[in-house]
This record gives sequence, structure tokens and C-alpha cells, in this order.
Amino acid sequence: MRALQYSKFGTPADVLGVAEVETPQPGVGQVLVESLLSPIHNHDLWTIAGSYGYKPDLPAIGGSEAVGRVAAVGPDVEDRWIGKRVVASGNGTWAGAYLTRAAGLMEVPEAIPDEAAAQLVAMPFSSIALLEWLKLESGDWLIQNAANGAVGKLVAKLARPRGIKVLSLVRRAEAVAELEALGMAPVISTDTENWVSRAREIVGEDGARAAVDSVGGKVVDGMADLLGYKGTLVVFGSVGGNPMVLQTGPIIFKQLAIKGFWGARAIGEFPEADRGRMMGELVALAAKGELPLDVDGIHELADYRDALAAAQEPGRKGKVLLRP
Repeated sequence: MRALQYSKFGTPADVLGVAEVETPQPGVGQVLVESLLSPIHNHDLWTIAGSYGYKPDLPAIGGSEAVGRVAAVGPDVEDRWIGKRVVASGNGTWAGAYLTRAAGLMEVPEAIPDEAAAQLVAMPFSSIALLEWLKLESGDWLIQNAANGAVGKLVAKLARPRGIKVLSLVRRAEAVAELEALGMAPVISTDTENWVSRAREIVGEDGARAAVDSVGGKVVDGMADLLGYKGTLVVFGSVGGNPMVLQTGPIIFKQLAIKGFWGARAIGEFPEADRGRMMGELVALAAKGELPLDVDGIHELADYRDALAAAQEPGRKGKVLLRP
């Protein structure tokens, strides 16, 4: 089968290449899924660069999520799965087929198109898990930057029925109208003067209960300043790769907590019943077309360089998907 493979860590466009590799065979507890569409996530690019939370054995195949059909099952897995359209996370999804755990499979309702199903697990599950992990209550304020990204849009959508109020921050003034049109107001651009003062008028003097940073840099200091007493600053990602800039005053005098959130680990720490409930909520919303799972473009595997460039383009409208 064809696969996007790399034999050393580095810049994805430099180290990836299309290769013919042997189709893997499912072992105990595994299934082989023929990929239909697979997204390019930031964490996929960080993994290839060798800067993510784990490093795969090399050579490795890129990708971590896909929608596909079960082609074969391991010796202890029910044959009923064969032919089912499923979503699951798993390493090496940028290929004609990949192995994943049968226990993690989820059959996709026909109402959910492939383009949405391909990105149903990683970002939506991380977003809903983040909200529950924070233990926010109805009426609490949550501040998030990178609000025009996939997670930002999902968090705003999932927070609304929970009564959580979300202040969304973006880095470009032109993105404000875009998010307001999606019903995500209030939205503030951090490239405008006095954005912190404007944000404080919105969240009030008591401040926000939590702030989620996915950007790093100086904007984090303003977010910390907007937190209330014993508020929580969560480090979710680092789009720009810049270190956080934080003054010590708000941290000390407000007794702020600074925590990291890694969805891959945090999700596994939830009880199985809670994971099932959260995924059920996501599937129901996706089936009704109510999850913001936009697609910027679909690229064939051979056009991976164009796909990688598109995936890193600022202001893109959705996920970039690969068709193996």
C-alpha cells in the first residue's frame, strides 16, 4: 500500500515521502481499517518534527486519525465489524490502511459525511474533555485564544448549552467578523490597543474562571490578568511556538493555577462511561450538522506538499484532509 512515511525527524515537507509499504495485519484486539480520509493536525506535524509528547519508532507513517472501512479483524475480534464505516484514532493513518484497537472503534452514522467523520475524534473529543476537565459551571466565563481554530470553534459550540460564557480572542482584526457571523460573540482581536481593558468590561471585575492558551507569547499575560481569584490558566498548545510571557503579580496575588492539558492523556483518565457519554454527544451533534467541522481542502496523498502548505496557512477555513 502507499503511505506517507518518514525515516528521520524534521520539517514535514523535508522528511516525508510517498512510499510503498507492506499492508499490516491485525493482531489480537486489532482491526485493519482502509482509510478514506485523514486530517492533518498540528500534533501530527509536531510528531514528525520530533517535538510532540512522544516519538514513534522510525521509519514511521504520519497521521493519527481517519475515517475508513474495516477490512480485516484480529483473531479475537467479531467479524461483524468487517465492512463497517468507522472512526478511530491510531498511528499511521496517512496510508491506504492502518491498524487500530477494536475497543476504540465507533461506527459512523450515515448522516455524518466522510469529511466530518474524518475529524470527529481528536479535536472534538479534546474540546469536550477540556470543558469537563475544567469543571466550569453555568455562568462562568472562559477566555480562549486561537478562537478561529478548530478547537476554538468547538469549545464555543459545546460551551453554549452548558451555560458557560466564552470570550474568544483572535490575532487578526479581520477574524472578528468571521467568528461573530458564526454566533461566537463576544470576540476581540489582540492586535488592537487596549484589548485587555475591553475584555475586562465584558468579563467583569470578578474576572474569568479559566483561560485557555494555544498561542503563547505576550497575549498570555493579558489573559492571566483577566482571570479572577484562584482562576486557572490552561496551556493547550503553542501555535506560534513562542514561550509564554507572564508577570508574577497576578499569579501570586490572585493565587492562579497554571496547568497543562494534553487531550491524549486527559481523555484516558476519564471513566469509560463518561467517555462514552461525551462521544455520544459529539456524534449526535455531528449527525445533525451542528458541529463546526469545516474542511479547507482535500488532497491526494501524492500532493502532500501542497496539503502540508495549506494546513499551515494562517486563516484557513477548516481542516486539510488527505485521501490515501
